[in-house]
Amino acid sequence: MLIRTPADLGAVIRDRRKRLKLDQATLAKRIGVSRQWVINVEHSHPRAELALVLRALDVLGIPVDANSGGSTSRGSTSAVDINAIVTKAKKGKT
Repeated sequence: MLIRTPADLGAVIRDRRKRLKLDQATLAKRIGVSRQWVINVEHSHPRAELALVLRALDVLGIPVDANSGGSTSRGSTSAVDINAIVTKAKKGKT
């Protein structure tokens, strides 16, 4: 899974939050941030603090994998299809 933009990251966070049936306020409380922070990240605010983004990913159970070997394949069946999530998010905006 490659996340290349803040919009990609926001779509992944929003998708996982919804799959876990969490509202933005509940997620914000678990991370230790305001609901507005969650809204900003989900709407691709480019200046979100990295430590908080990493905490959000941890709370949502989204692993961060820095694969510098050039290979994008994973042995895990739990890989996220970022393209499907972004496409779904874009369809929801129209």
